[in-house]
Amino acid sequence: MNKSICVFCGARMGNNPGFGQAALDLGYVIAKNEWRLVYGAGDVGLMGAVAEGAQVSGATTFGVIPKHLLKHEVGKRDLDQFIVTDDMHSRKKLMFMNSDAVVLLPGGAGSMEEFFEVLTWAQLKLHTRPIIVANIAGYWQPMINLIDHIIESGFADPSMRDLIYVAQTVDEVETTLRSALNTATV
Repeated sequence: MNKSICVFCGARMGNNPGFGQAALDLGYVIAKNEWRLVYGAGDVGLMGAVAEGAQVSGATTFGVIPKHLLKHEVGKRDLDQFIVTDDMHSRKKLMFMNSDAVVLLPGGAGSMEEFFEVLTWAQLKLHTRPIIVANIAGYWQPMINLIDHIIESGFADPSMRDLIYVAQTVDEVETTLRSALNTATV
């Protein structure tokens, strides 16, 4: 099987139309490279957009959703694989276990929580998967600044910053994924 890309992103579209376009474009990129989309199985917000982009372009899709979000996130049942879990922790673990790289699109607290847990696992040397922050329209810049502040304040080693790639566009995400997936050991 080709590589699988886990995408963490919002169940809302946000207020910048560029966010939705980036999610659609990332779905297209995943299909174009014959990668599999692994994501939260929602059919709303950026989740729905990335799935739409992937599906209309022929990508294989793998979605994981906890049962308590089936209605709220409109569980997308027409995926190649659709898994319902008991809780959020199981969702995140299954998504991560079934991926070769992680991409963070704009999103809310849930997306940040997913990102920080995967970053922490990398910091603890539990994995070496590429982690790419898609800083679309500068959305994640305050979080990137916070990571730099944590390092500057002595609460993390400077090497933590090397555990993430920051891309400003979907084209940069694609280039980074291609390069990182050719050198990564999962």
